[in-house]
Order: sequence, then C-alpha cells, then structure tokens
Amino acid sequence: MEFANPEVLVDTAWLGEHLGDLDVRVIEVDEDTSAYLKGHIPGSLGWDWFEDLHAKPRRDYIDQNGLSELLARSGVGPATTVVLYGGNNNWFAAYAYWLLRYLGFDRVKLLNGGRKRWELDSRELTTETPKVEPTTYRIPGPVHLELRAMRDEVLSKLGAASFVDVRSPEEYRGEMMAPAHLPQESAMVPGHIPGAVNVPWSRAANEDGTFKTLDELKRLYDDAGLDADAPVIVAYCRIGERSAHTWFVLHELLGFPKVSNYDGSWTEYGSLVGVPVEW
Repeated sequence: MEFANPEVLVDTAWLGEHLGDLDVRVIEVDEDTSAYLKGHIPGSLGWDWFEDLHAKPRRDYIDQNGLSELLARSGVGPATTVVLYGGNNNWFAAYAYWLLRYLGFDRVKLLNGGRKRWELDSRELTTETPKVEPTTYRIPGPVHLELRAMRDEVLSKLGAASFVDVRSPEEYRGEMMAPAHLPQESAMVPGHIPGAVNVPWSRAANEDGTFKTLDELKRLYDDAGLDADAPVIVAYCRIGERSAHTWFVLHELLGFPKVSNYDGSWTEYGSLVGVPVEW
C-alpha cells in the first residue's frame, strides 16, 4: 500500500537522476547549520533554519513575501520543484517543508531518508556551492492558515482537540525541559498539555532515516489513540520543529485531514500564566 500522498517523497535514486534538471532545486536544511559547508548533495543550496526562515527579532517566521524573496534568490521559478533534505531523519527539512506549505508554496518534496540515506547509498557529496540565477518568483497561492495552530486556538481547544506531544518521554513527564543535547531551558515550567498523548517524533523513522511503512505508521498512531476522523489534531514539541516532522507524517503520509502544527509549542505554552499543565 502507498502513502496517502506518495508524491511528497522522492528517493535517492530519483534525485540522483534529476540533479541536473533545471526545474528541480535541491535545498539542505539542518539543525547543525555548519553541516552544509562540510559536504552536501551536488547542486544543492543550504538554508539556515534560523537566519533564513525567521523574522528576527520577533519569534515568528518570515511572511509569504519573505519566503517569495528567499525562493527567488534560490533560483526558484513557477515550474520549479523544491526538494528538501537534511540530517537527523530530516528533522529540520520537515520543519522547512511545513513552513513552505503553510506559506502557500506547494511544489515541494522531501528526500526520503535525507542526508543519512544519501550517504549510506555512497552517493557523492561536494563542498562546492552552486551559483544560481535569481528569479522574480512570487508565491501565487494563499497562506494555508489551517496548517498552523496559534496560542488562542490551542487554549480554546483544550479538552476538545486531540493533542500529540512529540517530545521525548522525559520531556513529556516534566523530567527535562529540552532534548538532552540542548540547554535545559526555554519554558518556565515542565510538563505537557492536559490530555496530550506522547508519540516521540523519531519513532516514525527507520534506522536509515527513511519513514516507516504505511502499516507501521498507522499502528504507531492507532496505538496512541489518534483517530483520522478527529475534528482537529494538534502536534507540538518545544519550538515546533519536531512537531512539523510529525505533522508531515500525519497529514502528508497518512492523510489525516485536519492536522495543525503548534509551533509556539512548549516554549510558549509552558510560560503562560494560569493555563492547565500535567506531568
């Protein structure tokens, strides 16, 4: 059986055959923003997830105009398909994918397995940064507001929506405030949104970074009690990047119709005054 939207994924063989295509733009997005400079897929560009995708000094993303400018600088035109990839099971590549879809750019795919699968297949890496011809591209479609959950919506849906906390069990139980390799800070209190189920994002991936099969993914979320027919499913983590990966699995691969990513996540929710919290 195929995923609900199999066209959102390409494998390393497909990408290897299309690296020279003028209508394909490959872009790497990594948590480690120095990874691209150490070696990347030939012809690919590197986006810095913080510098390129965020509207500093606010805690928010670039808007649709900002993304249009970034895509234009990256040589993207009306017929261009963007293929995103990165390390750590496509963690931040899925984050960028969700943001592009949210801001109305739909010609985007993920490389299944990302950098790890590419390296395991002994495919070429380079340190050469390609020169691309900028375009005047502007995103023609509307922003997909339904793909993003904001604070007031989250608060209004407590006890009604299905929340999936994709952090580690230790974060969910309030024993840690962030992944073990990061500083233990951000929110004011630990814990999770009341009623949220805990399905760590990385459980959706195989050892080689590729996504698990359709049946395995269905079983994973069925066992957690998530129902595709639920009125709304809201995924969250600490700052919205791990939950974007889970949003991709639920919405794009499994075809759950109403899934949004709460990118404010625990950094926001765990700092609000007076909201209910569970450990």
